[in-house]
Amino acid sequence: MRKVGNFGPEGAWTAREGGGRDPPEAGEPSGEAPAPPALLLPASGLSGRLASLAETAKAYARSAQADNTRRAYAADWKMFASWLRRQGLAETPPNPEAVGLYLAAQVERGGVELSVATLERRLSGIAWRYRQMGEPLDIRDRHIATVLAGIRRRHGRPPLQKAAVFADELLAMLATLDMDLRGLRDRAILAIGFAGGLRRSEIVGLDCGADETEDGSGWVEIFPEGALLTIRGKTGWREVEIGRGARSDTCPVALLETWLRLGRISHGPLFRAIARKNGGVSAERLTDKHVVRLVKTCALAAGLRGDLTEGERRLAFGGHSLRAGLASSAQIEEAHVQKHLGHASAEMTRRYQRKRDRFKINLTKAAGL
Repeated sequence: MRKVGNFGPEGAWTAREGGGRDPPEAGEPSGEAPAPPALLLPASGLSGRLASLAETAKAYARSAQADNTRRAYAADWKMFASWLRRQGLAETPPNPEAVGLYLAAQVERGGVELSVATLERRLSGIAWRYRQMGEPLDIRDRHIATVLAGIRRRHGRPPLQKAAVFADELLAMLATLDMDLRGLRDRAILAIGFAGGLRRSEIVGLDCGADETEDGSGWVEIFPEGALLTIRGKTGWREVEIGRGARSDTCPVALLETWLRLGRISHGPLFRAIARKNGGVSAERLTDKHVVRLVKTCALAAGLRGDLTEGERRLAFGGHSLRAGLASSAQIEEAHVQKHLGHASAEMTRRYQRKRDRFKINLTKAAGL
């Protein structure tokens, strides 16, 4: 019988014969970040064109999800597998009743701090892992669906939104940064993130040019009139135009040019780590966590939202504060903001607009009342 392959646990390409599936390796760790797919071959193995295609398929399989999603799903599975072991339950085959009990236990443990959205994400991570094992979990099973519906009904609440950083507040944040290499880099990050309405992953995923790195998610081109960003976001590819500002010390494009020139960066990742020993620019790309820390630190240093406690202010600001700030500050037609942010619907754009005329369209008067 001819042997064929399929994608096994964690995207690994495993050989199978007929309808069977290779059992997991003994002692395989549960829930760790997925390793690069390994080609597990039968005695006869794959050869020639099939072997080459298998390697190509592995690369595509790894690209199917963002790194952050893979890490989150891996953590979700690790928590679930640990809970199963503590209860004396087996990981396989998937047991909908056990999953329902786990969801209830998570709410009991997490309390009000655990949002329904986080719980739904954890369920997605569990279901994804089981699919990779070749043993799909039916999340529509009553033991899961009814428990989750009850949790939504009792604990569901509007999503917590990060506070928007407005233009004048961004200027105050920029003023808190030093004029050394690290400060110049961080100024460019804040300004480009705000003016581009970018997600934190989109900021750090930028390269100096197209097809320069394997982990990049976009690139920048600089023109006399401004910068053109080509970005692969959650809704596909889009182009973001950032025009030049009136002042060089606050212009996003000028700040970016200064960082590239003094950092001697012309190829590869746009925003990089700076070595602690000699203060030089490394080849390592920054992670999106840097953007979160940067926004929080500068917002606190600039004294934004002084009406809140320090703990509340730390929770109020994050990477999305820049994106929400642009959506709320730009006094232009909503359709242009929607295109700039790469939103699939106007409703999503409105969620980001913290200051807008909510009653500009008055259907009550339009109906004659």
